[in-house]
Amino acid sequence: QVQLVEAGGGLVLAGSSLRLSCAASGRTFSTYVMGWFRQAPGKEREFVATISRGGGITYYADSVKGRFTISRDNAKNTVYLQMNSLKSEDTAVYYCAADEVSSLAAITTIQSNYDYWGLGTQVTVSS
Repeated sequence: QVQLVEAGGGLVLAGSSLRLSCAASGRTFSTYVMGWFRQAPGKEREFVATISRGGGITYYADSVKGRFTISRDNAKNTVYLQMNSLKSEDTAVYYCAADEVSSLAAITTIQSNYDYWGLGTQVTVSS
């Protein structure tokens, strides 16, 4: 079974940067479409970014486009989310997710397509 573990969250000032990582178990990481989602208090979980199996295709939510970058290192079974110019609105628990079987597309923003989820890492941006 695939296990995902996020790391790198913390408390930072607005305008600063953080890099989140998500380490996955297993030897089939390169077959998974990966995504990042986030959930703020009192709000539903929302899509942040997704990346194709080989890392060649990425897609971002409008709210983070130009500020966040998703990447992956298949040799390390790890996906990253580089977050720059952080805003207070970015405060949330960030989750990584893996789509093993649900999606036939190269990338997906649909939560139900993801088969495995990490427990999340808290990002708090103070203004």
